[in-house]
Amino acid sequence: MVKEYDFYGAVGDQVQRAAESSQLDPEVALILSQPKNELIVHFPVRMDDGTYRLFKGYRIQHNNVLGPYKGGIRFHPGVTLDDCKALAALMTWKCSLMRLPFGGGKGGVKFDPRAVSKDELCRVTRRFTHALGNNIGPDYDIPAPDMGTNAQTMAWMMDTYMNSVGPGEKQSVTGVVTGKSPECGGSEGREKATGQGVVHCITEWARDNDVDLEGSTFLIQGFGNVGSNAAVILARLGASMVGVMDHSGAIVSPEGLNPHRLSEWVREHGAIAGYPGGRVASREEFFSAQADLIIPAALENQIGPEEAGMLKVKVVVEAANGPTNPQGEFVLAERGIEIVPDILANAGGVTVSYFEWVQNKRSEHWELSEVDIALERRMRAVYRDVARTAQESECSMREAAYLLALRRVQTAYRQRGIFP
Repeated sequence: MVKEYDFYGAVGDQVQRAAESSQLDPEVALILSQPKNELIVHFPVRMDDGTYRLFKGYRIQHNNVLGPYKGGIRFHPGVTLDDCKALAALMTWKCSLMRLPFGGGKGGVKFDPRAVSKDELCRVTRRFTHALGNNIGPDYDIPAPDMGTNAQTMAWMMDTYMNSVGPGEKQSVTGVVTGKSPECGGSEGREKATGQGVVHCITEWARDNDVDLEGSTFLIQGFGNVGSNAAVILARLGASMVGVMDHSGAIVSPEGLNPHRLSEWVREHGAIAGYPGGRVASREEFFSAQADLIIPAALENQIGPEEAGMLKVKVVVEAANGPTNPQGEFVLAERGIEIVPDILANAGGVTVSYFEWVQNKRSEHWELSEVDIALERRMRAVYRDVARTAQESECSMREAAYLLALRRVQTAYRQRGIFP
């Protein structure tokens, strides 16, 4: 049997290395070694044919010393407790790194959302939200979209939660979730935010390494919300997408693929399979394609030692959470291929979620230009912090990002103390 990938252990090892470098206080390291709360719920849902099905859901609350728990809800057949724990921990470090007043959380339901009808998906979402009860809230734990969920899912979650509070509270709890549509209290620019943040990191990396993005080439692994938006924005800067892969396969084209047309194809067909542009490629051909950079924007554990050995790129920009496993990262380091780590590269989504939360609290609606300017300012500033720390500490970008995140959490514990 193939040993299951220990995502939670891999994240823990990364944090342990950074904790040793930053001389993290032993009591703080002990607290951060496990989530504060682990919630598992089982709930029945009536299916369209009248039968009932029992679903399993999770919500992990890793740490809230910096603010309310914050993190996505994932609908996927591969959702596990340990994966949610790993993702919740990553959210703690991500929010700390980005100087957001949030802690880390993550949740999900173990099922395939593409295998149910829209009505069934609505009932699963509402029943899961009801099962979570007061374990979520606009000042306690704030879910957001993740793999398999979107603005519609968040609208259902918000409406279910609003109908569980008193009449006088309904309009004050719209911030219970972020990633909603603007019509439901969401922020302009939220849908593209993660992909936009990825591109801000790429432009900073290009500046540091004297790379002209006009005429550069890139690969995208995973062409969902994050990957497609990153590809479209990069194309506007003159970069060319020469390969793309998703769950249905891969296609490559040295002449370039049109991300706008491919996005339309995926919206209509659900995957890149069958797209008339480019040449169908194997996984090996995709990872060995010549390009300046690769953006893994799918699941964790996608770039191992084999893939890392095939890559012909200058940098890996982690748009997904944990796409590079430790063995793959070692090979990349040996080959001199830089990594822009996930807790920095894909932080645009949670940053605009914070802007949305602020807008909800103030009963405001910001223009897209305001959101875009604020996101760019935050992403570029934090990238510069990480790059400077990596240079001063003579370490990788990932270790530098963790050093900064851990320092901020430790400072909060040192100043607040540990109750009682």
